Amino acid sequence: MEFQRARSDEQRNERRRQILETTAAMLTEMPVAQLALNELSRRVGLAKSNVLRYFESREAILLELLDAEQRAWLDYLDRTLEAGDGTARERGDRLAAVLAESLADRPMLCDLTSAHAGVLEHNVSAEVALRHKLSLGVLLETQAGLIRRCLPELGPHDAARLIATTTLLTAAAWPYSRPPAALLAAYESNPVAAAMRVDFTDLLRESLAVTISGLLARAENRPLGRAAG
Repeated sequence: MEFQRARSDEQRNERRRQILETTAAMLTEMPVAQLALNELSRRVGLAKSNVLRYFESREAILLELLDAEQRAWLDYLDRTLEAGDGTARERGDRLAAVLAESLADRPMLCDLTSAHAGVLEHNVSAEVALRHKLSLGVLLETQAGLIRRCLPELGPHDAARLIATTTLLTAAAWPYSRPPAALLAAYESNPVAAAMRVDFTDLLRESLAVTISGLLARAENRPLGRAAG
């Protein structure tokens, strides 16, 4: 294979787009843990060293893909979330359902979220890490505004708490809801074991509904991480 260097910004951006699209396609076939840079390079039609001309590491590619998936999710929430009628609890329950169901419909986003802290933020430079965090900060601010559109009773800090809880629950519940073949067989063979199987959507919806009710009841609106006095 003869490598032809991309000369213009347009050509470089096109190569980056192709790499990201190929990565996204691979993640419809396999989890993040199984995605290898060698196979990605083969599918995109470039040597591994040439892929690394556009992204410094596998993790840098995945971080950019996570950013794109989060933006697409927020676009959906922007089109879907409404203030609506009902009590704060009723609106909170509806918000919890929309968040849980829309995340369940986005397995790639959930898988990337579950790998975010433990995998994606490793093996990247300080420059890539900073760019990611600044982009993430903008997305979190946007998400907080969407949440408060439905639940203005939540202050901005409590909205941030709900976002943090949503992220942590997604990261924890997603792998549990994707059991390997041996565990599936155990569930099928024994009703006691089957009762322990996790349904991602139900667990996330119920946990978020309880979190929202707690935030509304406490009404502290304390900055995230601030200990109670």
